[in-house]
Amino acid sequence: MMGMSEYYKNLREKIGNQLIFMPSVVGIIRNENKEILFGRKHNEENWGLIAGAIELSETPAQAIIREVQEETGLIILPERIIGVYGGEGGRFTYSNGHQVEYLSIVFDCKIIGGELNPDNEEMKELKYFSEFQIPSITNNYPKYIFNSHQQERADFEV
Repeated sequence: MMGMSEYYKNLREKIGNQLIFMPSVVGIIRNENKEILFGRKHNEENWGLIAGAIELSETPAQAIIREVQEETGLIILPERIIGVYGGEGGRFTYSNGHQVEYLSIVFDCKIIGGELNPDNEEMKELKYFSEFQIPSITNNYPKYIFNSHQQERADFEV
């Protein structure tokens, strides 16, 4: 998301910093060594997965393709849904005070083109990490999504 979309800007003008529900997508993008791609945004200490909000009129698959291209330069194909997560564990407050509760659809993604572009408008750094050496991350994701040995069916919490 290049900054905030018009939809979310308009919503924030009306409700300020109040908690909003935000459907989002998250990409697990592995290299040939099965390491997972993480990004670090400008002026942020922690790493994060490649992720973002689903825009109006956009399918979740279109959203993850767009987000990955914007944030990394890579062209991906979402291959399957690893899991769907939400609830209080998905709450986050941005440094500007905006509160969100994410409903996150986590996709397993295959790289099909493009080139890693580490210093762009959104990301300062991009780096692959082993599933056994996940860096300190901002969002509270279930550890299951990093596991390379997953079930066929999508994971979720009850």
